[in-house]
This record gives sequence, C-alpha cells and structure tokens, in this order.
Amino acid sequence: MKIATVAQMRAMDQSAIEDFGIPETLLMENAGLAAYRVLRDHFPLVGRDILVLCGSGNNGGDGLVVARKIFSDGGRPRVLLLGDPKRYRGASAVNWQIIQRLGIDVIPYSTIAIVEDRIAACDLIVDGILGTGLSKPVRGHYAEVIERVNAGDRPVISLDIPSGIHGDTGQVMGTAVQADLTVTFGLPKIGNLLYPGYQYGGTLYTSHIAFPPELSRSAHLTVAINQPPRIPERSPWGHKGTFGDTLFIAGAAGYYGAPYLAGMALLKTGGGYARLAAPATIVPTLAARGPEMVFLPQAETDTGSLALSNHDALVAAAQSRDMVVIGPGLSLNDETAQLVQSLAEAVTVPLLIDGDGISAICKSPDILRNRPADTVLTPHPGEMSRLTGLSLEAVQNDPVGILQKTTARLQATIVLKGAHSLIGFPDQRVVVNMTGNHAMATAGSGDVLTGAIAAMVGSGLPLDMAVCKGVALHGAAGDIAAEIIGADGVTASDILTYLPEAVRRDREGREHGKVCPNDPSIV
Repeated sequence: MKIATVAQMRAMDQSAIEDFGIPETLLMENAGLAAYRVLRDHFPLVGRDILVLCGSGNNGGDGLVVARKIFSDGGRPRVLLLGDPKRYRGASAVNWQIIQRLGIDVIPYSTIAIVEDRIAACDLIVDGILGTGLSKPVRGHYAEVIERVNAGDRPVISLDIPSGIHGDTGQVMGTAVQADLTVTFGLPKIGNLLYPGYQYGGTLYTSHIAFPPELSRSAHLTVAINQPPRIPERSPWGHKGTFGDTLFIAGAAGYYGAPYLAGMALLKTGGGYARLAAPATIVPTLAARGPEMVFLPQAETDTGSLALSNHDALVAAAQSRDMVVIGPGLSLNDETAQLVQSLAEAVTVPLLIDGDGISAICKSPDILRNRPADTVLTPHPGEMSRLTGLSLEAVQNDPVGILQKTTARLQATIVLKGAHSLIGFPDQRVVVNMTGNHAMATAGSGDVLTGAIAAMVGSGLPLDMAVCKGVALHGAAGDIAAEIIGADGVTASDILTYLPEAVRRDREGREHGKVCPNDPSIV
C-alpha cells in the first residue's frame, strides 16, 4: 500500500476532481460514509448520543457527513462547531446547508463548559476538528477542547488523522486527540504511520474513497508500507554455501555480544555460512558460545580492536562472499576506524555497515558514493544525525525527506531504525516497516537485524527486497518474543531465539505486520 504526504494527497484530490471529473462532494461523501461504516461496525448507534466536533475546514465537512449518516441510521448526533461555519467552502458548505435543513442539533462553541457538558452527556465522539494540513501548534480553544476530549473517557473516532498530529511527520503539534479508531482517506498519510502519530490514532483504517488506481498507485508516490515477497524456497539438495555465505568483521576487547548476535542471527534466519573475523584474543570466548560460526582470528591494536594491518587479508576473505557485514562491536578506536573506511572502498561485494562501523564512516561518508557494489547502512536516529551533519531534532522532524536526500547522496540503502523503521533506497523509494515493538529497544537488537538482513541476501532475494525482508522478520521475531514472554523482559537473545519461528510463519503464509489489503483496510 502506498503512503502519501499531505501535498501529494492534495494533488490527488485536485486531479480526481479536475482530470477525472469526480465531484468534490462525492469524495467527501465517500469519506464520511467510510468513517460512518467503521463507526457502525464498532458501536451501536441507534438511540445513542454522538458528539461530532467540527472545525471550519474540510475535516469539519467530513464530520458533517458522518453526523448526517448517524442521523439517518437512528442515532442522535450533536454537532459542536469550533469554527465559523461561514468559512466552509465547496463540499463542506454543501454539507453544512444539508445539516441545517435536516434539523440536526448544532451548537456553536462559546465556552469550554459547554464542551465539558456535551462530552459528559455523549456516548462517543467523532473528531473532525483539524485535518492533515496542520502546520503550527494547536492553541486557544482548540487545544482546550482536545484536552477535554482526552480526559472525557469516551470512545473517539478521528477523521483522516487525530487532530493535532502533523500529517507528514507524526509529531504532536502541542496537543493531539488520543483516538480509539482513525479512518484516513485516499491513502494513509506518513503521519498516520510514524510514531507518535500512529499511537494516537488507535486502530487505523484506510478508505480509497473512489480514487482511480492510477492516482493511488502512482509511481510518483515513493513511500509505501513494507510488504516484501516471501522468502525463496530452499533447495532440497542445497549445501551451506547455497544458503548464503557472509563475512562479519566485528568485535573488540569487551565487545563479545555484538559479533555473536550478528553471526548467529544469520544462521537463525536461514543463512548457511557465518564467518567471523574478530580480534584473536576474543575468538576463544566467541567460539565457545557460538561454535556454529567459522572464525578468522585477526591482529589487534593495543586496545584490543582490529588493527589496520588486517586490511589485505580481510579484502581477500571478502571477495567470494555474498555479503560483508562490518561494524558490530568494533569499538571507536581510531586505527580501527581507518580500517573500516579503507575496507568500505576496497570490498567489491555488497557491504552492510552497522554500529561502530557507521561511526567510522561518519568521518567521511562520501567514500560510499563510488563503491563498486551495493551498500546498506543501519543507523539509529543519533547515528543518522552524525551521518548527515544535521541535528537529531531535524532528523526526527523530517525523517522521510532526510532519508531520501541521504540515500541519493551516498548511493546507499539506509535502514533508519526505530519504532516503525524506515528503509530508504537511492531511487527515492521509502518503505515503512510495521513489524516490531518497544520490547526491541534493547542492547544488541540492531546486531540481530544485521544478521537477518545478510541471511535474506543469501536467500536469493534482490538486495532491496532482502533488506525489506530482513527488517520485517527481525520485527516479527520481536513481536513473537513480546507475545510469549512479555515486552519488559525481551533481550536481543530472545529476538535471536524467535527468528526461526518468524521465518516459519512467513513460509506458512502468515502475515507479519499490521496490514490487511481489504477496503477499508486495517493497518
């Protein structure tokens, strides 16, 4: 499923009206009908008092349609106008006229006490206050109303996006409605799917409201939900080299967990051959814990990290591998950072750089531009900040836009890790991953991710789909772990443990993620 920015959705609306002759009133009618159907499916409406909060824009117009549908179905809608109805235009003005003629109870906002009384007297609330075009913090009586809605202990359904959530970033603009259900129109907006907006939306439904497929599936829409293909079938006569051979360049004195987790994650996700090049003194400990891996002991710096003198041997070891992973637990030693930078230029197979490897690359990221093979980076927001030279706040305020610019500049695939990780590609495509949960915010989780991605490269998937699949499976393993043992106690080792189950479910055709392709579709 594609995802739209606010500007793209406006353009789709305009094209539907001007190029395809679909009346604006029909689009608004379909939006209101979709929201009404979701409401009807979740709550009894006949004889119920429903408070419909309407702003003075198109979001309020959608609310007027919902009020009319509730009225027709035997419910008792009460419309509370938070803005001046004289500002309604187009389809919103048409629906305002209909509401008046039907005799539906309409209350103009006057005091917050009226809002409190109406919330106390209603059975549920429809939020049509502010739409996706919000660009500045919510203030004044709008903010007061939102705060009363959140304190009112009534079920809430939001139209298009919870009022107060930024449509392009998911950020809370001062305050925002905490909805139980959200019905978004046309396509999900980026703000519907990124946290904290996703959390504020409750259960999310999408209705296409009669947009032609060439609009809703347009190649100009470069952001989509992560729905990678199935893992290729394993050959019955395959051997360990058939299922992927990856070299991990990782580890340092005091950093035993990261290389172990990364290498074992490859094997647990179906990879055949994990080769681990690590400082010689830590290899015995790693071998005792993970004897399934093949070890390449390396020369060390005086701090126990990988020495620059290993360069030629590591380049040679990398030549016939399906992928090289560099970075987990390498430490921030300057000589080791030089090794990372040198290997990034010299390795001629696909390269995944993570953790301390990213820190090394941040010193001169443009060396990635001319690499002879694909590059994958897996930064968290702090590392993305250092990689781009932008503040952490800037990354958080425009994650999709910054990801698109950075992937194009570095000619690299980038997994921006976090709640609903973003995967960006050099051609400007971005996918939003819907698997995973807060239990995965634990040390070592990213190391497990690197191994899962490498395993999918070895499975035979094209690199872009392998990255998408690895991220999805990693999240699914975290979901399974949280389901079985509880979110609070999940460790990276638990995610590692449940990777085979995530793969098994995938092979059985079970959906992982929170996406159902029906219309309206639940995300």
